Amino acid sequence: MSANDPVIAVVGGGPAGLMAAEVLSARGVAVHLYDAMPSVGRKFLLAGRGGLNLTHSEPFERFAGRFGKRSAQIEPLLRAFGPEALCAWVHGLGIQTFVGTSGRVFPTDMKAAPLLRAWMHRLREAGVHFHMRHRWLGWSDAGALRFASPEGKVEIEPEATVLALGGASWPRLGSDGAWVPWLVARGVAVAPLLPANCGFDIGWTPYFAERFAGKPFKSVAVSAADAQGGRFARKGEFVATATGIEGSLVYAASALLRDQIVAEGSATLWLDLLPDRSAEQVHAAVLHPRGARSVASHLKSRLGLEGIKTAVLHEVLTREQMHEPETLARTIKALPLRLVAARPIDEAISSAGGVRFEALDSHLMSMALPGVFCAGEMLDWEAPTGGYLLTASMASGVVAAQGVLRRLRPPRTES
Repeated sequence: MSANDPVIAVVGGGPAGLMAAEVLSARGVAVHLYDAMPSVGRKFLLAGRGGLNLTHSEPFERFAGRFGKRSAQIEPLLRAFGPEALCAWVHGLGIQTFVGTSGRVFPTDMKAAPLLRAWMHRLREAGVHFHMRHRWLGWSDAGALRFASPEGKVEIEPEATVLALGGASWPRLGSDGAWVPWLVARGVAVAPLLPANCGFDIGWTPYFAERFAGKPFKSVAVSAADAQGGRFARKGEFVATATGIEGSLVYAASALLRDQIVAEGSATLWLDLLPDRSAEQVHAAVLHPRGARSVASHLKSRLGLEGIKTAVLHEVLTREQMHEPETLARTIKALPLRLVAARPIDEAISSAGGVRFEALDSHLMSMALPGVFCAGEMLDWEAPTGGYLLTASMASGVVAAQGVLRRLRPPRTES
């Protein structure tokens, strides 16, 4: 590189920012990466503590359809760097992978740290300059990037900028959404940041909250419907909390439930306590004479219902209704849980909302701020758990970097 080579700033050291830095540096571009934290990839490392879920092995079309309302915008990114490309990239770092029984893809050792170490070694070898403890503060009046650093205020004027600042679900790791007003002030359309893959508040009785917080609902099914006629239905398990519910089955439905709460003030999640038994079987078991046994003993004997499953029936039915066989049987198969609020965004696994795709061109460059590209979770999209968020974040970093290269070195046109 010569002294006259263009310098590119990447702001944010998560997967999207690191991938943008890799693509750019591999093409001989001088990259300076800035992050507010003492080291990069902090959320990446934390997410990998329970086993780093890299991506998913399902067919591409199904994978690309997992992004809800933004599937049409995410699919082109995945075509640039999809699940297969991600696995090949991981293997290129010397990390082997395996496919779990659920179809999810993991490193063989399940750990994030070895992958990040290998990645950082590659980036340093490629000449990427890392500036840690540099918190971005927006732009100066003259248009320079402003940072707060251990040495004081820093201003730089790069040839182009890739912003990969994350959402707002991990403020202690740097993803705090502080960037929103700075982009809005410069005319960039930003959708409000909302919790995604989150839990919800119900408002249990003190009795239920004290005895069953932390207890799982196992072997159940849930369903929910939105105003447009869409419907979610799935079997699995989730957990009761002191205030409501959380867990994988709840997270899978969280976008639909959250949007319904925003629109209507509450949402209803229908719980089937016995999904492996038909409504007719449940009805017959409830109607069976119970003699001197209590309702609870009868349900345990005939249907295996006990513990948290019996307790939740008491949360929605009165004492009188518990003794009405028709009502009881119907509720066992379709118990309404009224959700009144999503848990706060800083408790969520990820966030929705962010820079609207309508404010960006096909290379993720801001149309209001030419030369400024956006990538990762700060974009207006959301993904379910299962490796989808990581894959699409890295894909957006690839596409943003390709956009920078295109801007620096426009393709020649034939005369």
